[in-house]
Amino acid sequence: MKANSFNEWAPLREVVVGASTGYEAHELELSFRLFFNDVAHSSFYYPSNAGHHPSDATDSRRALNQRYVAELTEDVEEFANALCSAGVTVFRPEPLGHKSRFATPAWGATMIPALNVRDQTIILGDEIIETAPQVRARFLEGDLLKPVFLRYFREGSRWTSMPRPRLVDASFDTSYVSGRTTPAIEDVGDCPDGAVEKFELMIDGAQCLRFGRDLLVNVSTANHELGAKWLERHLKGRFRVHVMKRFADNHIDSLMLPLRPGLLLMRNPEVADRLPRPLQAWDRIYAPVPVEQNFPQYGDDDVIISSPYIDMNVLSVNESTVVVNSLSPELIREFERHRFTVIPVRHRHRRLFGGGFHCFTIDTVRTGDCEDYFGDANWTTS
Repeated sequence: MKANSFNEWAPLREVVVGASTGYEAHELELSFRLFFNDVAHSSFYYPSNAGHHPSDATDSRRALNQRYVAELTEDVEEFANALCSAGVTVFRPEPLGHKSRFATPAWGATMIPALNVRDQTIILGDEIIETAPQVRARFLEGDLLKPVFLRYFREGSRWTSMPRPRLVDASFDTSYVSGRTTPAIEDVGDCPDGAVEKFELMIDGAQCLRFGRDLLVNVSTANHELGAKWLERHLKGRFRVHVMKRFADNHIDSLMLPLRPGLLLMRNPEVADRLPRPLQAWDRIYAPVPVEQNFPQYGDDDVIISSPYIDMNVLSVNESTVVVNSLSPELIREFERHRFTVIPVRHRHRRLFGGGFHCFTIDTVRTGDCEDYFGDANWTTS
């Protein structure tokens, strides 16, 4: 069966579920700290004057507790099994091999497994789009998904890749983090021949939400702006791309998720106040305030990379069934109060690995065609 997926809620038939085997470390270098600036120790810092070169990440490497990795693997397998039990066909990426260290001429990184697979991919109808990575450790992550994508290609799917950025230091727009009025990076390592042409195209699939003909895209940096322009040009005549300016730092699926036509899951009313006009009339479920006791307690060496609202990163199996973290009973009760069927699955270490069930998946096949849920789409966002 070729890919067929236009939204986040239609009956799910086929899905890719990520894998965590081989996860070794976080490297707290420039791209990591930029991406996780809101939660990675609450500050942006890069040791530009300490003699560090981007290719030498050993001093910034933070090894992961392998007990947590093993427990994450147990939970991801339970999630995959739950989807199989719900009648969904599940595909998996290749596991990460032991030789996970790699380098480009400008920098080196320790590769991470293809766990949060939605970040690197968008499915729009029968087209698979590999997006342009923002974190160096994820530069080659899409290679682990290529056997799955090749299968869909052979079945008739289109398969496209965005331009892959070089990710040298000067590639990144840091103004969102640094507060500079002129986006720039100063004295943060070597650049080829001393300079590059400003910023590069970078954007993640999880910055996008699909509403049939309409694609909502969060843009916070000049890198994202280029990514949104690429999508707009590539999809012209087939889909309408609508930009949300700084709705979030990067991903928006822990701020908002559409559950079915006319109903959104939202973090809070402040987020809802920034909705584009076509969504203002949709009903809303607000996620309960996270309860501290629902999360494990970690040590000073454990890097927290997800907000406490990560549990609202649910996966819709259809318009009335959602997979929800069993360790978030308040959220489960809220869904049940709205007459959803909940499939509870345990996910313990969601704050350490940057994703929930929506992040862990690429919904490659959902029943249905491309619908117009926005009507007159002549509107703008700010």
